[in-house]
Amino acid sequence: MTPTWPAQAQMAESGLFGDVLACDGVLPACFLPGGQARTAQAESMLLGLAQVEDLRSDEPGEEKRGELPILAQRLDAKLDLVLLLLGRLVRQGNPALPATPLRWSVRGLRLQLPAGTDLPAVDSAGAVRLQPVDWLPDDLELPVIVSATAQDADASWAWLRFPALPQGLEDAMGRHLFRMHRRQVADARRR
Repeated sequence: MTPTWPAQAQMAESGLFGDVLACDGVLPACFLPGGQARTAQAESMLLGLAQVEDLRSDEPGEEKRGELPILAQRLDAKLDLVLLLLGRLVRQGNPALPATPLRWSVRGLRLQLPAGTDLPAVDSAGAVRLQPVDWLPDDLELPVIVSATAQDADASWAWLRFPALPQGLEDAMGRHLFRMHRRQVADARRR
């Protein structure tokens, strides 16, 4: 059931997600009021994720770039294990981001805020921190401006738009969102 949001929130929803690819999900994420984002690192991470996901594609209908030899498959499996262990070590030293329901497009995000969180002021700047994939224990930090907020008895939300981002980052984010959407569609077909 979709909540009934005030007019400003409905306008923000339309502005961020109307006529553009948007993905709904639950990802480790948080809003940092007044936070500074590292856009160059975000672009590098998204480009690296794209390369890895191209090589690791599990799509049954996709043409693969030749089957990997058994040695390469073993190395890939070992690398997966090393990344899991590294992720555990990193998470022990840093507080984990909370799993957060969100909607994400190249224009911005709608985050469901934790209960009891003070709503950020509209038009205030900040950053959103999120973990784009579960197998990599690193976060993206993206600059945002609060477009709207809303709350009811059950939840609070913030609509966060991206200011002008470097073209490379916007393109890399678009490719990442397309992959997320493709996985969501494939998962829905399997059910």
